Amino acid sequence: MDTPRGLRILVVLPLYGGSLPVGRSCAAALADLGQVVEVFEAPEFYGAFTALKSLRVTSDRLEYLENSFLQVVSQAVAAKVETFAPDLVLALAQAPLSRQVLKRLRRDGVATVMWFVEDFRLFTYWEAFAPYYDLFAVIQQEPLLEKLAAIGQPNGLYLPMAADPTVHRPLELTPVEAKRYGAPVSFMGAGYPNRRLAFRELADFELGIFGSDWDGDAVLAPRVRLSGRRVTTEETVRIFNAAQVNLNLHSSVSAEAPVVPGDFVNPRTFELAMCGAFQLVDRRTLLPELFADDELAQFSSLPELRERLAYFLAHPEARAGFAQKARARALAEHTYTRRMETLLRFATERLPGWPSRPRGEAALAGLPENLAGEVGQLLERLSLPADVAFDDLIWAVRARQGELTPLETSLLFSTNGASSTVLGPNHRYFLISRAFSIMASAVVTTLEFDSNARW
Repeated sequence: MDTPRGLRILVVLPLYGGSLPVGRSCAAALADLGQVVEVFEAPEFYGAFTALKSLRVTSDRLEYLENSFLQVVSQAVAAKVETFAPDLVLALAQAPLSRQVLKRLRRDGVATVMWFVEDFRLFTYWEAFAPYYDLFAVIQQEPLLEKLAAIGQPNGLYLPMAADPTVHRPLELTPVEAKRYGAPVSFMGAGYPNRRLAFRELADFELGIFGSDWDGDAVLAPRVRLSGRRVTTEETVRIFNAAQVNLNLHSSVSAEAPVVPGDFVNPRTFELAMCGAFQLVDRRTLLPELFADDELAQFSSLPELRERLAYFLAHPEARAGFAQKARARALAEHTYTRRMETLLRFATERLPGWPSRPRGEAALAGLPENLAGEVGQLLERLSLPADVAFDDLIWAVRARQGELTPLETSLLFSTNGASSTVLGPNHRYFLISRAFSIMASAVVTTLEFDSNARW
């Protein structure tokens, strides 16, 4: 089944958290697939949300204020939906969408999906929200898919994490960068209890720890780099590229064992692979269907980790072999573009009659050759399909970042005040012709001005 193109998709980001960069990668991937994408920037509300804590009010009053604030943000999402009229709303984990708004969107026939990129056993809020989405994508399989069906969500989709090759890529580091971000053995992530327990046993290796929440541990303190602060995505890529061995130990809130069995595969696995960086990762039940044994070096216990760590530090050619194969697999199968293709095909299969929004005639349909050529080049620059509707083209131009071209400026000017309903062929032809007239007038005015200035 082909992936539908030319859809309007609203991506709703969380206020903060680990799914925030995932959401941005999803938006970029959807745009690359020829969709018209708008992003609801929930992080812009985060400063006001955190300011509530400075009021020094009682805990119950603070909870009431925070919930009220999130309801306002959720209503803002609803307002954005009314304006944008999307074919699909994609919400990332922790996105500010209330059950009330989800009910309204379902009533209005707006399809919704959440990509729940969290451990369902640890973060249980999915139970309250999953039935209100039309689709619910998760990073775990059974028993989660069965549990979803049991609470009224039959459209559960296993959708593992991914990486973005435009972000996670091999880098040539400068000597300064190699010194700042480099370590023979490196770990980038938060200081969960099981990781603290494991890394205390690796004191005889040259271990560098990057990330936050490592304070209060005297043994690990000398190994914590960059003052234990949060690192940016760009810094993370440099850390991955600077290490000989990247440790990838999945998190656990339990301090009883350093290596805890689990199913889901974390984003770091795909990001390291996409960077072409060597990693030692703890075995996960879902890992074999994602990477082959000769693509990722794995361990199941602390003694095995120590043994394999010593071996790979002494054998750089073995590290390179694993890293090259893992990157090839990630590029072929584990990009966000591939994940979004899967998601859209799943929506087509599970949602009868979707997408249902009436569409106007394609932007290129019926245009004279001179106009079609210019508009066709614009569609190509915006990564839009040739059959995209004219009103969707206008939305894509409005959403584009950076300086507008003369044609884009003229199109927006010519459609200012036009109805947001689907445009018929005569109206569409008139607006495009008017845009070119505006361009021509601007060129003449500029030439006259330049002539007078020279005179």
